[in-house]
Formats: sequence, structure tokens, C-alpha cells
Amino acid sequence: MKKFFLPLIAILALLLSVSCSSDDSPVVDPDPDPVDNKLSGQITSDMTLTNDVIWELQGRVVVTSGATLTINEGTIIKAYAGQEASASVLIIARGAKIKANGTAAKPIIFTSIADNIALGQSNGTNLTQNDRGLWGGLIILGKAKASLAGDALENQIEGIPASDTNGLYGGNDNADDSGSLNYVSIRHGGTSIGDGNEINGLTLGAVGSTTVISNVEVVANVDDGIEWFGGAVNVSNAIVWSCGDDGLDIDEAYSGTVTNSAVIQGDISDHALEIDGPAGSLEGRFTLDGVTLIGNTTTENGEYADLRDRAMGTLKNIYTVGFKADSDVELDNNGVAQNFLNGKLTFSNWVVNLPSGVAEAKDIFVEKTGSGENPIILNPTFTERAASWATSGNSGGANLSAFSWTFAKSKGAF
Repeated sequence: MKKFFLPLIAILALLLSVSCSSDDSPVVDPDPDPVDNKLSGQITSDMTLTNDVIWELQGRVVVTSGATLTINEGTIIKAYAGQEASASVLIIARGAKIKANGTAAKPIIFTSIADNIALGQSNGTNLTQNDRGLWGGLIILGKAKASLAGDALENQIEGIPASDTNGLYGGNDNADDSGSLNYVSIRHGGTSIGDGNEINGLTLGAVGSTTVISNVEVVANVDDGIEWFGGAVNVSNAIVWSCGDDGLDIDEAYSGTVTNSAVIQGDISDHALEIDGPAGSLEGRFTLDGVTLIGNTTTENGEYADLRDRAMGTLKNIYTVGFKADSDVELDNNGVAQNFLNGKLTFSNWVVNLPSGVAEAKDIFVEKTGSGENPIILNPTFTERAASWATSGNSGGANLSAFSWTFAKSKGAF
């Protein structure tokens, strides 16, 4: 009998402790529900994405006016595929904010659901710089000024159906605040939303100057890496690698400054820089200061820069390397040539690592003007004038050590 006495006492004590427990004691669920890590539809109130789960983006996700999306350092967001209206894309609408502040050790990563990157990692192993168009991209829209056709105050951003008013950008507040991006990598995007119409890696529509954007990477996008539509936001330490169209694309009188940034072309890239001017009467001048352009001799269309449609701004402290002999920096039409003559478009301190077959740095600068009713023939030519700002050399532009945290660096892109 004695050997059964202690177990019986223990059982009775356990039953007594349960029956006498307080109603305020926490209840432990032995099989808790899994974390809801799906993002879809509209985010209408403040929300935080934590780094202890991989978040999944499905379809067109919009942070609506008045709401703030906070993304913690080291967070991974994987997006599903989808074409046209069902493309997976994250939109920060006018009046909304994103606060995505990673660190060099723990960047925030937007990528495809096909990426095998795991929690705590900065890179997966199964996707490369040639895996493009696997989801949409990140779109931030603000209330700053943009020079729009017909002098309209607002416009619908490309890539978003006209029926979705959350795709509108533009206004009169150049100091508008859309939040912050810091140490953010955007990979494998640019899915098609229509014939010949893809989403950029990072689209900035009329984003205001109070917004903070620094240390941003775009890799393997089908369309442009980063495109500005008006606005006044400043961007520093931006890097674009292996995008299918242009690296940095400026439109609609963007009037901010881009510093210490780089474009690294891939094997299907087009222009490292594509720069358009105002679409309406409002004028604005951008500044590119401290930019490195790295070409790719295997790409069919790879060019340094195309300046078009009344482009206005300053391009200074630019270093170029790795381009083909027939790549160029071109003034594309009379409108941009006129702005160049009027001092609204200026160049200074370009250093060109000469491709084989190019005799002098000035030779990469060409003009394609002289057509239309009032043709402009530059005399001296654009090439001759470039002798005052372009020299040959093997250094300059951006400080590439700022990009040691990036996917591009880990894969030996520079």
C-alpha cells in the first residue's frame, strides 16, 4: 500500500491547485493560431511589420491616407506573382506614410515568394540578377508639385488602374512627408500590368522633401530601377543593379537632389540615366551629384544617358566605366538642346573610363537635334563643349563602400 500512497497524494494536490486557481490566471493555449502574415487589400490604420515572421504580399496592397506602415529592421516581405490588375504591389497613398528603417546589418528586404531567403538572412541562394518580373514593386505617392500635362494638379501613377484613386499623386506641398526608407532592398520586381507597361522597382510620385530616402537598393527589375515623377524628395546612397530598362529615371520636373548613388547595368539594361523635363508649364531642376555609372558591354542597348523633352537640372561629379564604344550621353531633341543653351541643363566634372575605341572623354557626348520646324544646331557642338567638363580617368563618382550591405555587393556586382 505504501508504494501507491505518494502518487495518490500528488494527483490530489494537482486537482486541488486547479480547482483553487484564480480567475485572473493567464490561460495558455496549447495550440495557438499561427501568426497572420498575409498582407492584402487596404491598410487603413497604423500597422507594424515585425521581423520574427516572413510577411507575404498578395495583390494590390494600399496604405491609405492617415495610416502609417512601420517595418522593423531585418523584416522580409515576399510578394506573390500576378499580372495586370492582380499584380502584387505595395502602394503608399497620398497622406499615408511608410517608416521602413533597416540597418546595414539588418536591411529590410522586399522580394519574391519564389526567393528561398529565410528569417535572419540577407540573401537567398536560388535567385539571381536575371530573375525579373516576379512581382510588382514599391510605389510611394505624395502631395508635392509635379509638372503635368495641361498643368493638371494631380495624375494617376503609371502601373495602377485609373479606377483606383489611391494611385493619384501631385499637389502643392513640396514639403510633404511620406515617411522614410533606410537600408531597404527591393528585388526581382517589375511585373507587367499591361502590354509594354511594367512597374518600377521604386516609384516616387510627387514625394515631398520632408520624406527621408537613403540607402536603398533595387535589383533585377523589369522596368526602371527608381523613377521620380515630380516631387522634391532628396535621395542618397541609392544603388540599382541589372534592371531591364533604365537605372535612374527622372520625369515631370523632379526638383530634388540625388547624391552618392550608382547604376550597374545588366545584360538587358537600357539607359543608366533617362531624364525628361516638365510635361506642363511648371519648371523644376534636379541635381545628380556623385554618381557612378557602370556599363555592361553585353547589353544591346546600354547607354550612359538620354536627356529628352526639355530636361532641366545639373549632372556633376559623375564617373563612368565599363560601357561599349558606341554608348553615349545624348541630347535627344530641340527642347532639351534649348535648355542646355539657356543654362537650365548643366554638366560638370565627368570622369570617363574610356572604352576601347573612344579617343577622348568628350566623344561620348552627342546631340540628336536639328529636326523640326526650328532646328537647333549647336555651335560649338555638344561634343566640343563637353571638353570643358569631361576628362578621362579611373576614379570618381560615388563612394561605393556605402553599398557594402547590398545584395549587389554580395554577388560581386562591383
